[in-house]
Amino acid sequence: MTPLRMVRLLVLTAVLAALGLIFAIPAFADGFIIPEPPPGHDTTWRDVPLSVRYHRVDVQITGQVATTHVDQVFVNNSELTIEGTYIFPLPEDAAVNTFDMWVDGRKLEGRLLSREQARAIYEDIVRRQRDPALLEYVGRGAFQASIFPIPPRGERRVELTYAQVLPKVEGLVRYRYPLSTEKFSARPLDEVAITVHISGKLPLRAIYSPTHVVDVARKGEREAAVSYEESNVLPDRDFELFYSDSSEDIAVDLLTYKPYDEDGFFLLLLTPPLETNGDEIAAKDVMLVLDVSGSMDGEKLIQAKAAADYVLDQLGPRDRFNIVAFSTAARMLAEAPIPSNRKADGHAFIRKLAARGSTDINRALLEALAGADPQRPTVVIFLTDGLPTAGEIDPDRIVANVAANAAKSVRLFAFGVGYDVDTMLLDQLSSGQRGVSDYVQPGQKIDEQVSGFYAKISRPVLVDVGLHFAGVQVEDLYPYPMPDLFIGNQLVIAGRYRDGGASDLTVTGFVDGKAQTLSYHVQFAKRGGDEFIAPLWAQRKIGHLLAQLRLHGTNQEIIDEIVALSTRYGIVTPYTSFLVEEPALALTEGGRDQLARSLATPGSGIGGGATALAPEARSGANAVERAAAEKALSSSEQTSAPAVAQVRLVGDKAFVWQNGAWVDTTFDASQMQAEKVAFASDRYFRLVSERPEIGRFLALGDRVTIVILGKAYTITR
Repeated sequence: MTPLRMVRLLVLTAVLAALGLIFAIPAFADGFIIPEPPPGHDTTWRDVPLSVRYHRVDVQITGQVATTHVDQVFVNNSELTIEGTYIFPLPEDAAVNTFDMWVDGRKLEGRLLSREQARAIYEDIVRRQRDPALLEYVGRGAFQASIFPIPPRGERRVELTYAQVLPKVEGLVRYRYPLSTEKFSARPLDEVAITVHISGKLPLRAIYSPTHVVDVARKGEREAAVSYEESNVLPDRDFELFYSDSSEDIAVDLLTYKPYDEDGFFLLLLTPPLETNGDEIAAKDVMLVLDVSGSMDGEKLIQAKAAADYVLDQLGPRDRFNIVAFSTAARMLAEAPIPSNRKADGHAFIRKLAARGSTDINRALLEALAGADPQRPTVVIFLTDGLPTAGEIDPDRIVANVAANAAKSVRLFAFGVGYDVDTMLLDQLSSGQRGVSDYVQPGQKIDEQVSGFYAKISRPVLVDVGLHFAGVQVEDLYPYPMPDLFIGNQLVIAGRYRDGGASDLTVTGFVDGKAQTLSYHVQFAKRGGDEFIAPLWAQRKIGHLLAQLRLHGTNQEIIDEIVALSTRYGIVTPYTSFLVEEPALALTEGGRDQLARSLATPGSGIGGGATALAPEARSGANAVERAAAEKALSSSEQTSAPAVAQVRLVGDKAFVWQNGAWVDTTFDASQMQAEKVAFASDRYFRLVSERPEIGRFLALGDRVTIVILGKAYTITR
C-alpha cells in the first residue's frame, strides 16, 4: 500500500433487524441483512453485531460490460443464531441483467427489485424504526434474497455476481460499486480489496477515481488493473472509476457539473500514451543541485547520493546533465551540461561527495542556471536540508536573483529535507519557475521520494501547456500555473465555466522547441453532471489560497474567499477550523464577514484562532507540515471526507452539526424561510417521493435543514 493512501476507501454495509420492532444492527457488507430476532430475545441487535472477516470485489470490464464478483465472510460474534433477508442496493442507473448469489457454495434464489419496490421496503423500515438512514438508497433498485442462518460464533461465506452495461458519456466509461454504508458500521472491516480489470479494443487512456486513491498497473496499451486495498476501515462513499479509450496522441476527457443557480465546474483529463518512441519525448537537460553542507552528513547524504544516481540512470539518450554540489562554495561536475552517455562521470562525482561547510543556496542556484539552454527544457532538482547561511542569505533577494537569471525553459523542483528548511523560500523558488516543492519529513527516505518524483517527470511530451476553449468561457483553473505533460502520467485540471454547451478546445505546447497544436471538441453540461467536481475544485482553490497567504502575507479578499469556500463545501483544515468552532457565524453572510475580518486581525479572539490565517514561521515542523498540507489540498484528485465529526459532505453539499441538527451550509437563517416538515409524516414521505434526490440528505438524521433548488426544508421531530 502506497504512502499516498490518505483517503480511506470504505466499504460496505449495514444491517437492520425486523420483526415487530426493527432493531438497527451493524454488519459490514455492501448490502443489508434484515434479520429476524431469535424467539424469546428482546435484546437490541447492536449487542450481537456481525462482522466481516474479509470483503473482496473483483471486476472484469470488457468493452462496456462489467461483471462484478463479491466475496465476503460474515462472522456471528454472538451466542444467538442470526438469519433473515439480504438486500443489495444496485448501483445508480445500472442496467443490471444478471444477479446470482451463493452462500457457502450453495446457490440461493433471489429477485431483482425495481426502484419503486425497493423504496417501499426502505420507507417501511424508516417508518417503523424511525431511522432515516436507508433513505440513502432511495432511487436505486435492489436485489433481494433469503440468507442462511449464521450459527453462534459461526460464519457464512456470501458470494455475489452481477453483470451490467456501463454508461459511456462524452467518451468516458463510468463504473460505480455501492459502498456508502458508513452510518451503519459499529466496527471497522478487517480487510477490503477491490480490483478492476479493464480491457478494450482501443488503447486505454484516462483511468481516474474521484473517490479513492487507487493503484493503476497497465499491461500494454489495452489492459489495466486498478486496485484498492485497505484494512481496519469504515465505509463512507461509493467506489467510482472512470476510464476512456482513444487512439489520439494526447487524449482529452472532460467531466462537468452545472448547478441550477451558479457557474459550472469541470475536470479536464489530459492523458498522453503509456509509451512512445524516443523521438516523441522532448530532449531535456537535468541539473542536480545537491546540498553537501555539514548538516547533511550521515544517512541524509547517503540517501541523497542514491537519489542522484537514480536520476542519472534514468536519463534518455538525447538528454544532458550536470551536477552542482554546494556548501560554503559550489563545485560543478562540468562547466556546461554534458551528454547522458557520460553518466559514469556523474556517478564518480557523486561517490566522492562529502558533507562539510555552510549553505550558500544563492550561489549554487545561479551557477546551475548559468548553464541552462533556453532552447531545451531544463529540469533543476534542488535538494537542501537547511536555511541559507552563507553568501546571499536574504530569501527575497535569492528568489529575485533566480527569477532574473532563469531561462523560460527552466523548471525548478525543490526538495526540503527535515524541518530546518525555509518553506517560503523553497515554495517561491519552485512556483516561480513552474515547478513544485516537496518535503522529506523525518522518517521518510530522500532517495525514495526523489526517485519516485523523477520517474513521473522524466519524459516530457508537451511543455508550456496552454488551453483555449472556444464557445464556453472558463476560469479559475487549478493547478496554477499549468504543469508540463509527461509520458505515462495524466494531467488533472479543475476549473469553473459560465454557460454550458459545445466548445472547441485547443491544447498548445512545445516539443523540442517546436510549437504543437492539438484540437478537440468537448461538451459542457448545461445542467447536472458529476457533483464531486465542485468540492474537488474547492479543495484545490483553498490549498492555493492558503499558500498565497503564507507566502505573501494577509490579504482580506483572499481570506474572504477561504471562509466562503470552506463553509460552502465543508473543507476543514487547521487553518479553516472556524466552521466547527463558530458554526453560528459561518452559517450567515454577516457572520462570515465578521469571521473573515477577525482572521485578518491578530488578537480579535473570534473563532478560537484569530491569527490562524496569518503568516507563520518560515521553518520548523509546523511550517513544513502546513506547506505539505497546502500542497495536498491544491493537488488533490479525490474529494476528501471531512476530518471532523461535526461536518458531513453529501454530494456537493456540506452540513454542519448545530444545536442537535444537521444544517445545510447554504442555508442562511437571516435571509431564508424554511418549510417545517415533521419527520416520518405523510408530508415527509411525499417529499421523498416528489424529490428522490433529497433522500441521501435526509439520511443524515431526523433533524436536518436542507436547501433544494432554492427552497429550504427543516425536518423536525
